[in-house]
Amino acid sequence: MAEPSTTGKGKAALPFGRIALILAALVAAAAIGIAVMRNRAEAPSASPVSTAPVGDVPAMIAQLEARLKQDPKSAQGWQMLGWSYFETGRYADAAKAYARAAALEPANATYWSALGEALVLSGPGGVTAEAEQAFRKALAADPKDHRARYFIGVKKDLAGDHKGAVEDWIALLKDTPAGAPWEQPVRELLDKVATANGIDIAGRVPPPSTAPVADEVATAAIPGPTREQMQAATSLPPGQQDAMVRGMVDGLAAKLKANPKNADGWIRLMRARMVLGEQGAATRALRDARAAFSGDAIEQARLSDAARTLGVPGV
Repeated sequence: MAEPSTTGKGKAALPFGRIALILAALVAAAAIGIAVMRNRAEAPSASPVSTAPVGDVPAMIAQLEARLKQDPKSAQGWQMLGWSYFETGRYADAAKAYARAAALEPANATYWSALGEALVLSGPGGVTAEAEQAFRKALAADPKDHRARYFIGVKKDLAGDHKGAVEDWIALLKDTPAGAPWEQPVRELLDKVATANGIDIAGRVPPPSTAPVADEVATAAIPGPTREQMQAATSLPPGQQDAMVRGMVDGLAAKLKANPKNADGWIRLMRARMVLGEQGAATRALRDARAAFSGDAIEQARLSDAARTLGVPGV
C-alpha cells in the first residue's frame, strides 16, 4: 500500500488503497434499498431518513458534474455520479445519472438495476413500470443480477402474486454469496410473505450462510465504484478526497444513530473507523451497537466476533 501523500499544509491525506477499503465498507445499496422499499410499500407516506453525509462532499459532486460536462460519454463517470447522488439521498438525480450510464453501455446489468432501484426510491412507492423495465433489462444482460431479481419479486408480491414472489426470493437466496448483506432482509421478508399468505416453504429455503461476518458483510458482491472509478476520485485534491471519505463514514454513523437496529451497518462502521485509524471511534461504535441490540444474544455474539476480527479495542 502506498504511503499517504500530504497536502500543502502538511496534513496527511488518505492513500488510494485506504479510500477504496473505506468506500467498499460503506457501499450497501442493495440492503438499504430492501429496507426502504419495504417500508414504502407498507407505509407510502413515510419519508426515508436523510442520508446526506457531512463535510465537503457536495463540492466533490459538483466537480464530478463539471467533469462530465466535458466528457459526457463516460459511462463510469455517470455511474459514479449516480452512486454519489444515491448515497446522499438524491434518488431522482441518481436515476437520471444511471440512465445516462445505461444508455452508453446497455449491456451492463449493474447500471440498469441501479437505475431501477433509484426509480423505486424516487417514485411514489412500489415498483413502477419504468423501474420494472430497468430491472428487466438488467436481467436480460445478467440473469443473476441480485438487485433486479429482488425487486421483480417485490413487484409480484405487491401485485398479489405472492407465490411468484416467494419463488423468486427462494431462488435468489440459493444464489446469494455467503455473507451478502441482503441475505437476512430477504429471509425475513420471504418468511413474512409466506406466513401471511399460507405458503409452505418448509425445506425449500437454503440454510443461513456461516461466512465470517467482518469482511463479507462489508463487501461481498455489492455493486459499487470500481477501482478505476476510485482512481478517478483520487484525482481530486487531497483535501476533497478526505472530505468525501470522512463525510461518507460520518453519514453512515448518522444513519445508524437514527436507525440503530442495523447490525451490518454497525459492522461496516467499525471496519471503516479501523481503516481510518480511529480506534476510539470504532470502540464507541461497538458500544453503541451492543446497546442497540441489548438482550439479543445472537446479534451480540455476531457483533463481538466481527469486532475481534477487525481488531477493535475493548471487545
